[in-house]
Amino acid sequence: MVTSLSMESYTPFPFLPPVQPRAFGSVYEFRTYHLMPGGLPPTLLGWENAIKPAEEYTAHLVINMYALDGPPRITHIWGFASLEQRAMLRASAYGAGVWPPHGGPEHIIEATSTIALPQPWSPLQ
Repeated sequence: MVTSLSMESYTPFPFLPPVQPRAFGSVYEFRTYHLMPGGLPPTLLGWENAIKPAEEYTAHLVINMYALDGPPRITHIWGFASLEQRAMLRASAYGAGVWPPHGGPEHIIEATSTIALPQPWSPLQ
């Protein structure tokens, strides 16, 4: 019996390539940022400007999307070989000053992150 159901609508960031089924790793991170009203345009601009400079890290980005309904928010999915790889790449990008995207974090109200493991049938292994 279903006791609750929630649906959300998203569209990919327009400057990112389409998702291609491929092996990203054995660990996935789903991260959602709830944004301040008006925070989406500067967040999109910050991400667009940061993708290439942070390429060692952003090569692990599966997709980033923004919400079409409800409160302003973005959700992105990352794929890594391990949690250790995730931590190392994030630390390197932060240390180099190429991540997080400039103009983005200032608009975040709340963030949640979920670590997931792909199922054997997943196209993202």
